[in-house]
Amino acid sequence: MKLRIDKMLANTGIGSRKEIKQDAKKGLVTVNGTVVKDSSKIIDTDTDVVKYNGEIVRYIQHIYLLMNKPQGVVSATEDNYDRTVVELLSEEDRFYEPFPVGRLDKDTEGLLLITNDGQLAHDLLSPKKHVDKTYYAEVAEEVTREDVKAFEEGIILTEENYKTLPAKLEIIESGYPSKCLVTIKEGKFHQIKRMFKSVNNEVVFLKRISMGPLKLDENLKPGEYRHLTEEEINSLLQRK
Repeated sequence: MKLRIDKMLANTGIGSRKEIKQDAKKGLVTVNGTVVKDSSKIIDTDTDVVKYNGEIVRYIQHIYLLMNKPQGVVSATEDNYDRTVVELLSEEDRFYEPFPVGRLDKDTEGLLLITNDGQLAHDLLSPKKHVDKTYYAEVAEEVTREDVKAFEEGIILTEENYKTLPAKLEIIESGYPSKCLVTIKEGKFHQIKRMFKSVNNEVVFLKRISMGPLKLDENLKPGEYRHLTEEEINSLLQRK
């Protein structure tokens, strides 16, 4: 990416453009080993080596974080009442102004992608893309083969008279509660809870375990997160 030195350094949190301009005049900025006192100079972040005060500065345009969202925290960048997932991030990562991709209910936990890549977020959330999202669910009453068939055919959400796309319901363990996996291709408000309500059942625990090619890292405790690996990033970007 080609951009001005002052913009690059400012975007990495080193200081304001005014401060960087002053520091460049003092000889604190080098490009490919040469002192550059004009901070408006255009550089290529992919090929040029920029140093500030002797330290290499690497430009990061997009940030991709995988969180195991805990219960009791809302999927938002800010909220007047509850703690948000963004508040769980380090100050260093918050600098890039990331946001959660989609929304997990306050009492739902599991996989949550947090990024500042707006195009990727759009692609993953677009109804036209039909990105699979799989959840582990525990429901109060026993799940039946009839429920499995109903999910396959699509469930009518009575509040808005909407029929969901076909969903996959897999029974892991029958009983009270029943344990199952649910895979949906859309993301209506409280969709899985409403789908089970339509077959006279109630979700008592819900955890998202995958979204498209991205899988929940079971090594992450609720509330913990990590940066995506290059392989994980590439698998997501290939969907664009």
